[in-house]
Amino acid sequence: MPIPGHIDPVPVPRPEAAADGARVNLIGLSRAQIREQLAAAGLDERQAKLRAKQLWHQIYNRGATSFETMSDIARPQRAWLAERFAIARPQVVVEQVSTDGTRKWLLKTDDGHDFEMVFIPDADRGTLCVSSQVGCTLNCRFCHTGTMRLVRNLNPGEIVGQVMLARDALEEWPSQPEGRMLSNIVMMGMGEPLYNFDNVRDALKIVMDGDGLGLSRRRITLSTSGVVPMMARAGEEIGVNLAVSLHAVTKEVRDEIVPLNRKYGIEELLAACAAYPGANNARRITFEYVMLKDKNDSDEDARELVRLIRKYRLPAKVNLIPFNPWPGAAYECSDDARVKRFSEIVFEAGISAPIRRPRGRDIMAACGQLKSAAEKKSRAELDRIAEEKQAALA
Repeated sequence: MPIPGHIDPVPVPRPEAAADGARVNLIGLSRAQIREQLAAAGLDERQAKLRAKQLWHQIYNRGATSFETMSDIARPQRAWLAERFAIARPQVVVEQVSTDGTRKWLLKTDDGHDFEMVFIPDADRGTLCVSSQVGCTLNCRFCHTGTMRLVRNLNPGEIVGQVMLARDALEEWPSQPEGRMLSNIVMMGMGEPLYNFDNVRDALKIVMDGDGLGLSRRRITLSTSGVVPMMARAGEEIGVNLAVSLHAVTKEVRDEIVPLNRKYGIEELLAACAAYPGANNARRITFEYVMLKDKNDSDEDARELVRLIRKYRLPAKVNLIPFNPWPGAAYECSDDARVKRFSEIVFEAGISAPIRRPRGRDIMAACGQLKSAAEKKSRAELDRIAEEKQAALA
C-alpha cells in the first residue's frame, strides 16, 4: 500500500528473504537460456523450444507471476514447471508516493540486500529510473548513493524485474506499444551501469525485445559518470541513448566532485562521446550538470561548457539539475537566478539547456538522493569510504 510523504525508508522490521531452494528463476534469462534450462530439466529439444516460446510470451508479454495462470500450457506441465522453476521479481519492502506523484520503491534481493527504483510521471511520458548495483562503485561527492559502499552488481533478473514491478504497479499488462504510462527508462538509479556492463546489456536486450516488454531503444537512456573504455561497447552492443554525468568543465572541480575524472579526464571523456556509435542530431548525447553554488555555476563555467561541446562537435543537449540536498551533503544548490543565467548562456550558443524540475524531493527520490537505507555516517566516515573507492578505482 502506498505510504505518502517523507518517512523512514525502512519503517518496519523485515524478515530475511526465504531461499527459493533449487528452483531456477526464469526472469532475466534469454530465450536460449530458458530453452537450455528446460532441456537440462529433462524436456526433449522440440518440447524445450516450444515451452521456451510460451514461457517468454507469458512472462514478458502477459506479465505472469505464476505458472498456474498460463492457460496455454497443460495443467500437469504447469505443475512440473512450478517444481523446478520460479518467476520471481525483487521483493517490494515499501513504496512511497511524493506530493508530485513520483513513486519510489525500496526493493530487496533474494539474498537480503536493499536497492531502490523510482517512477516519474509526466503529462506526455512516464520514466522509470532503474538501478544497476546495490550501492555504487563510484564516489561522486554530491551524490547520496555515492556515500554507500558497493555491495554487489544486480543480475539481469533483478534489473528486468524492476521494469516488471513497475508494470505490475501501473497495471500495464499485457505489453502494448501505445498508450503506456511507463514509456521511458533511464539507467540512472543506484550504481554505475558500465561497471556492470554484461548484466545491464543482457537485461536491456530483454526490455527491448519486440515480443516481450517491447520498449524501443530510443526510449531508453544509459547514464555513465565516464567509464571511457566501456562507452564504445555500450553503443555497439546495447545502442541506447547516452547520458554523461559531466557536472564540471575544469579538471580541478571535476576531480573533486566526480573523482573518476582522475582516471578518465574530461578531454578523454568528450572524445569518447564524439565517437559514440549512433550519436547524431536526432539522438543527441545528454550532459547531466548538477548546479552547485559557487562550485561549477559561473558564467565562465557556462562558456567553457559551450566551448568544449563545440570543440568536439558533439550533438548534445545539457540537462541542468538543481542540486537535491541530503543529510550531510557538503554542497548547496545554486540559486534560481544563477541557474537561469547559466541556462541562458548555453541556449544563446545554440545548445539546448533546459532546467530539470526537481521531482520527489520530499521522499528522497530526486536525482542524486537514492540510498537504500537510512544510514547516518559522520563526515570522517564518508571521507574514508570515498578514499577506499578511489583507491580501488586507481
